[in-house]
Amino acid sequence: MSMTENSRLSHWLTEEETLLSNRVADPGAGIAQPEQIAGKTGLEILQAMLRGEIPYPSMARTLDFNLISVGPGTAVFHGTPGAHLLNPMGTVHGGWYATLLDSAMGCAVHSRVSAGRAYTTAQLNVNLVRSIPLTVQRVRAEAKVVHFGRQLATAEAQLIGPDGTLYAHGSTTCLVFDMPGAQAS
Repeated sequence: MSMTENSRLSHWLTEEETLLSNRVADPGAGIAQPEQIAGKTGLEILQAMLRGEIPYPSMARTLDFNLISVGPGTAVFHGTPGAHLLNPMGTVHGGWYATLLDSAMGCAVHSRVSAGRAYTTAQLNVNLVRSIPLTVQRVRAEAKVVHFGRQLATAEAQLIGPDGTLYAHGSTTCLVFDMPGAQAS
């Protein structure tokens, strides 16, 4: 492992450790209650989740990835490749790449949604460019919003290793809409 790769991985692990140490014990089964998110923007919801004030999605635990940071129109996830993610050919399953990228891009879009609004993925495009060897301890999905309109949003993301290797990249189109029964702001 090169010095740059080692220092980048060390930085990533420190980010995770800080996030996980600040997270309050799992406050629920992965589903925020309506009163926990009422009146909050998407960014406020995601920040509350990072602080442990609302439940963290249980799927992230199952697939061994975490939201690490979020800002207006951006989201960063870390994923841990492991034997539990292998396909019959002995490589990390492409569905894991897609789910990790979809989660990062979705959270980037979610960070731009105003209170009373929501989004859903309408189209997902993922390009797997290299298999992830199990010797890679972490990968990082970095996503950003490209366009955010009243009804449509697009985002893109890259999945990279600590040595800068690109493993996959993707794009998404999301529908943005008023949540049923919510007051849009």
